[in-house]
Amino acid sequence: MTPYIFNVQHFSTHDGPGVRTTVFFKGCPIRCAWCHNPESQSFRPETLTNEDGSTEHIGAQYRVDELIHDLAKDEIIYDQSGGGVTLSGGEVLAQDRKYVFELLEGLHEREISIGIDTCGVAPQRIVEESAAYADFYLYDLKFIDDSLHRKYTRGSNRLVLRNLETLARLNARIMLRLIILPGLNSDESVIESTMLWLKTHHIAIEQVDILPYHTYGMNKYAKLGRKAVPFPVPSDELIERIKRQIEDFYQNVTIGG
Repeated sequence: MTPYIFNVQHFSTHDGPGVRTTVFFKGCPIRCAWCHNPESQSFRPETLTNEDGSTEHIGAQYRVDELIHDLAKDEIIYDQSGGGVTLSGGEVLAQDRKYVFELLEGLHEREISIGIDTCGVAPQRIVEESAAYADFYLYDLKFIDDSLHRKYTRGSNRLVLRNLETLARLNARIMLRLIILPGLNSDESVIESTMLWLKTHHIAIEQVDILPYHTYGMNKYAKLGRKAVPFPVPSDELIERIKRQIEDFYQNVTIGG
């Protein structure tokens, strides 16, 4: 089935190296309680209703050749900046396999750099096969503790960790992304246990991106007729402390990606 896409964002500078075009696929197998793009969760089209009563249709389908044609328009910018295309979501690796791999193959044939932004909740075989095309992964790791992962995402982290090990075994370039939620995964003991798990399992990380929780997408929940769950916003001091702690394990640590 042709998947739905809710945004094709040109000139992106926060989804991998260089200037990139980010394709946001609609549909995700987990439900992060803090998700700032709730319109990305359902695999089906949705309608946002604004305060003035106007509506916005979310989710469009593209033929693979049509999408590649659009993405290739910025090839000269990719070449000059060291950028390319980042496939995001939702969760791209949970979409229709045939469609995803036709897209990967088409971009690869044009020698366009491919980044994959993933939560790691996808079939292990698909994750493994995608490594033949992806130049890097933006890998989201929410909780090292499975019980917390289940509570706040409605899914286990076992597949997340297994797929992370798979990519490390394949020597994939991994940029690890850590959402920071005060009181849930921000304590020194939690950060240390996460770093020790990565080191113990020989996970080579090229870069660690610390992502402070923010409330920018809260208004989208009301537009979807849903109730948002607020979380505390971390202080700058907390984020700086976490950055220093992670730097004891990995050298390349950024705030905000």
